[in-house]
Amino acid sequence: MTILDGGMGRELERRGAPFRQPEWSALSLSLAPDSVCDVHLDYIKAGATVITVNSYAVTPYHLGDSFFSEGEQLIRTAAQLAFEAVQENEKQESENPNHAASVQIAGCLPPLFGSYRPDLFDAKQAPTIARPLLSAQIDYVDMWLVETQSSIVEAQTWHQLITEFTATQKEAVSKPIWIAFTLDDSQLDIAADDLNSSADSNRAVSTPTLRSGESVAEAVQAMMALNVDAVLFNCSQPEVMNAALQTAKELTDKASHPMQLGVYANAFVSKQVHKQANAQLRDIREDTTPEHYLTWAELWQASGANIIGGCCGIGVEHIERLAQHLTDR
Repeated sequence: MTILDGGMGRELERRGAPFRQPEWSALSLSLAPDSVCDVHLDYIKAGATVITVNSYAVTPYHLGDSFFSEGEQLIRTAAQLAFEAVQENEKQESENPNHAASVQIAGCLPPLFGSYRPDLFDAKQAPTIARPLLSAQIDYVDMWLVETQSSIVEAQTWHQLITEFTATQKEAVSKPIWIAFTLDDSQLDIAADDLNSSADSNRAVSTPTLRSGESVAEAVQAMMALNVDAVLFNCSQPEVMNAALQTAKELTDKASHPMQLGVYANAFVSKQVHKQANAQLRDIREDTTPEHYLTWAELWQASGANIIGGCCGIGVEHIERLAQHLTDR
């Protein structure tokens, strides 16, 4: 079982680090980089075996025009901080006779035109924004994690850009590509003042789709055609994840396709306007405790997930609980 880390932005906010919209987690890269490194290190100590570079919000959507003058350096700083955290952990654990294998680093490749906004995607402009994200991280990361993709074309474009960029490198070393899709959870009826539920598979949504309205089956088949190394579902609520995972597992099993599957859900309240995901801070569900999140994670593992972590609002305590209780099967 691969244990991913949890959300960076809300963990920074919880610790009092510089954090606001629209800069989100990018603000701490320039104002409090030590805080970013500390969060990475705490996720590692909690049991994460893969941590993700804090470059999610380093796009024009969050930073405006300053991305084009400062973005690449901020991305490089983010990658260096993740690398430093891994190195510091290695140093601290070097004398431990039960020292585990090195933690890996996932290079974060975010939605280039805003989370949950397939309508804003612009394939012609994508290469200009994507290149600094690739070039500034490549020397520090073990795999590429393409996050929170709302449509199939977004994911396909990122895959093409990674492939083309890799071909331009002198050593041309290919890194594994993981694609994470965000699912439409707007149909969930969980209000901010009604957060008493425990994790219960009976509350799961049975027919999930991408935020573009495309089916999960179409998305998984498209990724199988590209031979990506893993398909994950992220930045959506736990209730929509299992049916998507089951669909993916059925397709990969039928095709005998060797692709890993994963989930890292968020803890956002559902009844908030999804098209304004970057406009304001969202409320966090009080019922998404580490214990309840583990219940969902055990369901995902039973359905075929071998990569599990957390997204926005899922913190260090959640990851620690996953690492303690999820086992390889």
